[in-house]
Parts: sequence; C-alpha cells; structure tokens
Amino acid sequence: MTKSTLYTALFLLVALAARGASAVTDGLLPNGNFKNGPEKSQLTNGTVVTGSYSVPYWETSGFIEYIESGHKQDDMILAVPEGANALRLGNDATIRTQFNVTRHMYYSITLIAARSCAQEEKLNVSVAPNSGMLPIQTVYTNTGWDSYSWAFKAKHSDVCLSIHNTGIEENPACGPLIIAVAIKALYPPHHNHSSGNMLRNGDFEEGPYIFPETSWGVLVPPNVEDEHSPLPGWMIMSESKVVKYIDTPHHVVPRGSRAVELVAGLECALLQEVSTVPGWSYRLSFSVGDAGNGCSGSLVVGAYAGQETLKVPYESRGTGGSKLAELHFTAISNLTRVVFHSWNHHMTSQATLCGPVVDDISLVAVHAHAARRLLL
Repeated sequence: MTKSTLYTALFLLVALAARGASAVTDGLLPNGNFKNGPEKSQLTNGTVVTGSYSVPYWETSGFIEYIESGHKQDDMILAVPEGANALRLGNDATIRTQFNVTRHMYYSITLIAARSCAQEEKLNVSVAPNSGMLPIQTVYTNTGWDSYSWAFKAKHSDVCLSIHNTGIEENPACGPLIIAVAIKALYPPHHNHSSGNMLRNGDFEEGPYIFPETSWGVLVPPNVEDEHSPLPGWMIMSESKVVKYIDTPHHVVPRGSRAVELVAGLECALLQEVSTVPGWSYRLSFSVGDAGNGCSGSLVVGAYAGQETLKVPYESRGTGGSKLAELHFTAISNLTRVVFHSWNHHMTSQATLCGPVVDDISLVAVHAHAARRLLL
C-alpha cells in the first residue's frame, strides 16, 4: 500500500467514525455523486482506479474506472452529463460504502445508472442480509440514464451498501456506469381507517428518493416482498420489467404529489394483497391518466380483484389528465390480490417507453353487514 493510499484509507476510517453518531439523512450518500474523485496518481491510463480507497467514502474492488463528463473511449463518447462524474464497474467489480442508519427502519436506495457496452447488464445491490438484482438492459429515457430503486430493512445501526456488477464480458472494462447514489427513509404506511381504505399507500405518497434535478422518475424493479419494496405496500411482479415512480415537479399526477406510471405493458404488474371476507362485496376505485410526458394515444389499464376484471380505456393527448374508474367484486377468499397493468406498450414522441398512470387507489367494503347476515 502506497503512502497516499494509506492516508486515504485512514481518512475514510476517521470520517466514518465521525459521522457514526447520527443516521444519514434523505438525499445523496457521502460523496454519493463521486464529485471527489481519486488523485491523478491513483489512476492508470487516465481512468482506471488503483487502490481500494482511492475514491473518498467508497471502497472499490475489481476493474473500476473514474469517468468524467465528455470522456471518449474507443471512438465512443461516454455520455456522462455535463458537470457529473461516474464510476464504471467492469467485470466482477464492486463499490462499497459504510454509513449509520436507524436500526429496524426501512430505507430505499436510489441510484442513477446507464449501461455502456453489453445489452444485459445487471447490478446486485445489497445491505446484509438483504440483496436484490437490478436489471438495467432496458432503457427508459432518451439520455440513456435511468434512476433505479431498491429497499432494505436495517438489521444493524452501522451498515455497508454494496453495488456489484455480476457480468463478465470479453472487454473487462464493459459494465454499468453510476453517477449518483442516494438514500431515503421509508415509513411503511398503515391502512387509512378514517377513509375506510383497506389498501396501504394507495395514493403512492410514500416511495423512493427522486433526484430533484432529474426529469425521468424512478424505476421500481420486480419484488415479491412488499415489506422490502421501495414502494411500501406494493409488489412488482415481472421477470425483468419495472414500473416508474413519478412526482409533480416533473409530471402530471392525478392527485397528491406522487403516482405510478405503468411503462411495461403486460410484462409487469403492480399488486397488493389485502385481507378480505369471503362473500363480502367490495369496491375498488382508482384514477387513470397520463403523466403529461407526451405519452399520447389509446392507453388502457387492466385491473383485477377477486374474479372480476376491468379494462379502463383512456384517450391521452400526452398533456396530462385523468379519470376515475371503479371495479366491484365479491371476495372468494381470505386474501385478495388487487392487480394493475398496462394493456399495451407505448412510446412518447421522444421514442421512450411510457404508459398510463394510476393513482388514488382505494378499496372499501360495501354491504358488509348484509353479507354477514347472509353468511350467518
């Protein structure tokens, strides 16, 4: 270990200890935008990071490159946004950072990433004992950069976030680029008993961190455990596709400040499981619209509950708007899945994937007392 690397490692340890007394706050992790990069002496060929502690607050292993805006490689300009810096994770490369959180709390990680060479690049994100795979082969923006979210429950107060490129390519430098990593505390919502809504987070106001300077929302990847979902209360069912979490500063939202855009057609479903009483009647109401992002045409949302199905068409001009829909059903079991998906794939005028927006989802029991008398 060189003297410079030793000093960097000692600085990292001291800095970690100094901030260990309080949990991180919502927003960028320390040096989460990699603005503080390695010294020139810690780079070979201008970009390759040498030394595990060359990037302040981060530990690196494997083939890691520090890429600045406008960098050109093999006659290809890596489209790092102006003023930004990126870490490129090559073959079997990993970056790690340690920080303090509140034990037993839920947190979501949001990172901005893009693929560089391979078509099927993936990132494994973990905070022990939680881990998840982020598929980044599908691009949902016209810039090539997308924001991805992942959630975990803190088992300890001091945790280590690890981001690992699982791919092995012929060119060891090929791999995802990351330009920012942020965190947000999640507060799993309870049922809204005052309104009678049996669903949790039906208005989607609780969700992952959205970078204020980005206009493309946050992708929520497939997950089958709603407790560990970046979108509390909701699960995403798919092999590799996602839903998009959007906000009012950048999109049109039917109600409140957050909503979900169904961008993957029939390949991805948004769902929640809720306790019901067999034989009771229920009403599922929700808003369907467009995000004002140029997603125009005949949008259709498919909704399912019990044994009932509803197709809700929405003629979009791509400028924002919404309408209400209702699905009535009778429960056939003690647990009912409420499911939403887009009926088709759609593209914006800028050739990016898009779809209908769902929001303000409510499930209430109707004629419950009459149903109870019939059961007795």
